[in-house]
Amino acid sequence: MNLEIKNLYKKYDGNTIFKDFSIGFPEGTITCILGPSGCGKTTLLNIIGNMLKPDRGTLTGFDSKAASYIFQDPRLLPWKTVEDNILFVINKELPEEERRRKADQFIRLVDLEEFAKYYPSKLSGGMRQRVSIARAFAFPSDIILMDEPLNGLDIKLKLNLIRIFSLIWQADKRTVIFVTHDVDEALLLGNQIVVLSQAPVQIIKHEKVEAPVTNRSLDADNFKDLKKRLMDALGN
Repeated sequence: MNLEIKNLYKKYDGNTIFKDFSIGFPEGTITCILGPSGCGKTTLLNIIGNMLKPDRGTLTGFDSKAASYIFQDPRLLPWKTVEDNILFVINKELPEEERRRKADQFIRLVDLEEFAKYYPSKLSGGMRQRVSIARAFAFPSDIILMDEPLNGLDIKLKLNLIRIFSLIWQADKRTVIFVTHDVDEALLLGNQIVVLSQAPVQIIKHEKVEAPVTNRSLDADNFKDLKKRLMDALGN
């Protein structure tokens, strides 16, 4: 089933960002959205997350869906430990023992068992982003919205976070909408990759990636060809 946006219109500060824009998101897959800086990628996420209202348009399938976010800034609660940051989003109606068991499970998934009692200020940037990934999956969401969460990280750390995310997602295939400016990130995570134009936004490229997210290599010939097509669409 698809989550769909049809005939979206949105003006921002007098500028037309979306005009008769339509896009679909297959449930249980990862959609990566590429596009030039300032074209409206984050605006689209905010409309999907119901933090921003469209001027006109129809959003189908989103009403009953809860969303969790992974931002570029991890946005952890600084007065709570790693464990407590994750406990904070777990269903409060569950028995306490089960809530802690779930928190421990997500902490293990992101390889932070030794740091469960640490506060965010004592963690590296990569560790904090791992906590934000765990928190997004710990929250009982249907959709995970990712707004350039890997931006500014060095390549080794970025690849490690992609590996961790893909392994968790493989076991818990929520609908993911991932905004990025990095073609390699999109190639390593996306089931479908959409390239947007400058505003007013239109889709100028739509590619599907069949390889499993846990088994991808940017050195493979098919990925090199796909990267060239995406880079050409971006004008790079």
